This record gives sequence, C-alpha cells and structure tokens, in this order.
Amino acid sequence: MTSVAEPDYWSLLGLPPDSDAKQLKRAFRREARRWHPDLNGNDPVAEERFKLVNEAYAVLSDPRRRHAWETGPGPGAVNNDPFASGFPDFEDYLDVVLGRSVSTVEREPVAEPNPEPPPSPRAERPVTSPPSPPPIRASEDLESLVELTPEQALYGTTVELTLDGGMVVELETPPLAGDGWRLRLEGVAAGGRDHFLQLRVVTADGLRIDGLRVHYRLELFPPDAALGCAVDVPTLDGPVTLQVPPGSSSGRMLRLRDRGLEMDDRRGDQLVEIVIVIPADLGDAERALYRRLQELALEADAL
Repeated sequence: MTSVAEPDYWSLLGLPPDSDAKQLKRAFRREARRWHPDLNGNDPVAEERFKLVNEAYAVLSDPRRRHAWETGPGPGAVNNDPFASGFPDFEDYLDVVLGRSVSTVEREPVAEPNPEPPPSPRAERPVTSPPSPPPIRASEDLESLVELTPEQALYGTTVELTLDGGMVVELETPPLAGDGWRLRLEGVAAGGRDHFLQLRVVTADGLRIDGLRVHYRLELFPPDAALGCAVDVPTLDGPVTLQVPPGSSSGRMLRLRDRGLEMDDRRGDQLVEIVIVIPADLGDAERALYRRLQELALEADAL
C-alpha cells in the first residue's frame, strides 16, 4: 500500500489521485486564483492556503518529487520547494505554473586527469593538474509579446514568429487562453535555448480575457467607494450600469453574470475589481476633510 505523507496535496487541489496533468493544471489555476492574497485583502489565512496550493502543484506536477512524496521522505531528504521559505515572488510563481526548474544551468563535463604511470626509479616526473573547465553560464531565455483578440484567445489561432537568425516558427495557441499566459518553445532559439511567448489579451476598454472569464479594474475615489455609487463599466456587449455597494475596499470583486465569453453551452462571467485611487492634486478643503476623517478614526479607536 502506498504511504502518502501529510499534507494531502490532492485534497488541497480538490482532485482524486488518478487525475491527469490537464486536470491538475486546471485545478491549480482555479485554487491559486481563489486564494491569491491580493484578491483576499492580504488575509494571512488565504496567503497560507495560497502557499500550500503552489506547493501541492509543484510536487504533483514533478514525477520525481511526486514519487518521493507518495513514498515518504527518506533520510536526508531536502525540500526543494521554491515556496517553502515564504510568499513567492512573481518569477518563482511563473516557474511553477510553467513547470520550469527554479534555476536552469548549462553544465559541461569536467575533464578527468589521465592516470599517471608509476614514477621511474631513475627520475621523478612532475604531476600536472588538468585544465580548468570553462565557466558555467546560466542559460538565457528569450521572450516575445503576442497580442490576441478575445476570439483568437477563445478558439486558438496560428501565430508565426521570426526568431533571431531568421528562423520562422509557426505554432497554434491553445483554446481558452488568457492574458498573461506564457507559452514555451523548447530549444528553438540559438544555442538550444527556450523561447517564450507571452500572450496579451486586452481590449481597448481595458477588459482582460482569461478563458471564458473577463476581468476589469474599476478605479473609484474614496467617497464613491465608501458611500456606494452607480457607475458605467464596459463589457464585451457594451457598457452596463454597476451598483457599487457602500463600504467597498480595494480588492473587492463584483460579478457581472454571463458577461464573459461564450463557447458551446458555457458562458463566463465578468469580474470587476474595485481599486481605490487618491487624487494627486487635493485642494485645501479636501485635505481638511481627510484630516477630520483621520481624527474621527483615531477617536473611534480610542473608545
């Protein structure tokens, strides 16, 4: 019987142990979006769950690490999880999503010295060291930005890319792609390096596409967010009036149902993220009001 160590990574992602790689990646994207600290008001509980979700995907998507986890850590096991030491930076986060190793290094074999014959009884031969190997240099990955329309991102499209040196590469983007996705072309660049395509799927109105879902950042001044307001927001079908509830803080997500993209019998929603902005050119009267609000808040804390 297989011995599975804690935590149960499959349960963290809401998957059975026989799930395939496609199901694993889809579940990871769903749970990472759900628990991302930026979308949960930097809640420490959400941040800790986000770390565990990333750790689960990093282990389950790597056959070697998955086997080691399923069979239990052996003596001297080392935790190579890039998220074990705390909240990951953006590059580490993308590394895990794309399945890259944390650091890719091209190594060259080290020359072994030829065995020396026994010294002659009549003469001593000097011992020479082998030449030092050339310096190890980290590989450099190249990246191109590819802009897609919402329809191209939804159904997939053919992209033709000209690399350094004149090589032309043609590839199909996957359906249900999203803004910010990175596609890896393995070994196509000079020297066997990888080349990445970063997809940009943003409309002129600022709508970001992610599969069937649409994202929009709604900037509000503090009075509008505090008291609530009605505001027109763009959608793929034209502007609609959105009622912002009173007491809305930055990071709050409002849902416009069935305002996303449609495929077959499925249709996504549009998520509107509240972003509170402060005018840079406050007048004297406005500054006085903000100071009074600050005083009231201090007085309330003192009660």
